[in-house]
Amino acid sequence: MWISNLALNDFRSYPSAVLEFEPGVTVFVGENGQGKTNIVEAIAYLATFSSHRVAADAALVRQGGPAAVIRAKAHDGERETLLEIEIIAGRANRARLNRGTVKPRELLGILRAVVFAPEDLQLVSGDPGVRRRFLDDAAIQQRPRMAGLRAEYDKVLRQRTALLKSSAAARRRGHEIDKISFAVWDERLAELGAQIIAHRAELVRDLRPHVRAMYEKIAPGRGVPHLAYEANVDEASKALLAPHDVDRGEGDLEREESLRDIAAVRDRLQVSIAALKDREIDRGVNLVGPHRDDLVLGLGTLPAKGFASHGETWSYALSLRLAEWALLRESDDSDPILILDDVFAELDVRRRSALAEFVVGTEQVFITSAVGDAIPPQLDGSRFRVHEGVVSRDR
Repeated sequence: MWISNLALNDFRSYPSAVLEFEPGVTVFVGENGQGKTNIVEAIAYLATFSSHRVAADAALVRQGGPAAVIRAKAHDGERETLLEIEIIAGRANRARLNRGTVKPRELLGILRAVVFAPEDLQLVSGDPGVRRRFLDDAAIQQRPRMAGLRAEYDKVLRQRTALLKSSAAARRRGHEIDKISFAVWDERLAELGAQIIAHRAELVRDLRPHVRAMYEKIAPGRGVPHLAYEANVDEASKALLAPHDVDRGEGDLEREESLRDIAAVRDRLQVSIAALKDREIDRGVNLVGPHRDDLVLGLGTLPAKGFASHGETWSYALSLRLAEWALLRESDDSDPILILDDVFAELDVRRRSALAEFVVGTEQVFITSAVGDAIPPQLDGSRFRVHEGVVSRDR
C-alpha cells in the first residue's frame, strides 16, 4: 500500500500544501517546529482518525481556519482510491470517497498506516489509557467496525456516569434510585464491553509472537518480552497477571483465552456491575469494563514499567509498533504504510541498523528527521526539505 498524492488545507501549520510521492522511502528533513511532523500526522490521521500527538481534533485545524482538509490518493495493488476528510472545529467531520460523500467511518480500513514516534515511550512507561488506545487503534485498522463499537461504548459510559451521579443525589435526598434505567445501561455496558474485551484479548494473543520476534531483532539476547491483557471483569481476572510476576504460565494463558468468549464475559461483567453498584453510585464512577483494563508488559521476570532501562524502553516500544505493522500486513497480505517520526536521532547505532534492515523493502515508509545524517544510508530515497511551512523536494 502506498500514497502518491497528498493535499492539505488549513491543517496544522499549512494553509495549503500539495505533495507527490513514490513507493519506497520518503524523508522529510527540517529543524524542529518547521512542519515536517504535521505532514506525516495527516497521513496517519486518514488511517485511524486520531493523532499520535494530541487527543482533540480541534488542535489539527489551523488557527483561524474553520476546518482542515486532508486528501490523499491511495494505491493497493491495482486499486486506486481518493480519500478526503474534513475536520470541522466543534462539529462532526465530513468525508468523501472517490469524490462521493460518505460517512467518515467508511474511510476506515482503506488506508492502513503505523506510526512510531518518541511519544510511544509512553506505551511502556505511561498510564494504562495509552496502552488501551494502542490496542483500540490497531483493532480499528484490522476491523473498522470497532470504531463504531468503541464510540457507542463511550456514549454508554457517559450516560451511565450521569445516572450514577443523579442516583447519588437521589439517595442523599432519601429517594429511590432509577432501577429501570440502570437495568438498560448495565446491560448495554456489559454487551458492548464484552465485545471490546474479546477483540483486545484476541489482538494481544496475535501480537505476542510478533513482539517477541521484533524485540529479538532489535535487542538480541536482551530478555524476552511478555504481554498480557489484564481485564477487571471479575476478581479472578484481576489476578490474571500480578505486577510482580509477569512470566506467563499455562493457567494465565487459559484465563486470557476465556476473555474471548463474548457471552461468558458479558455475564461476568453483569455480575461485577451488580456487585459494585453501590460503590459506583457513591463515587460517581463506572468501576467495571474495558475502560479500566490494561495491557501489562513484562521483560524477562520483571515488569517493563519502572524496571526497563531507557534503551530497553525504546526497544520495547519499537517492537510493539513493528509488531502492529507485521500483524496488519499478515491480515491483509499487503504492506501498511510505515511512519517513523523523528526517531533515528534517539536510537543508538545498533538499533538504527536493526530498524533500517526492517524498513528496507517496505512498500512505503515516511521518515522525519531534524538532521539528515541521522538517517542510515541504506534508507536513501526521496528527500524533502521543510522550512517555515514550505516543503520542497531535495534534488
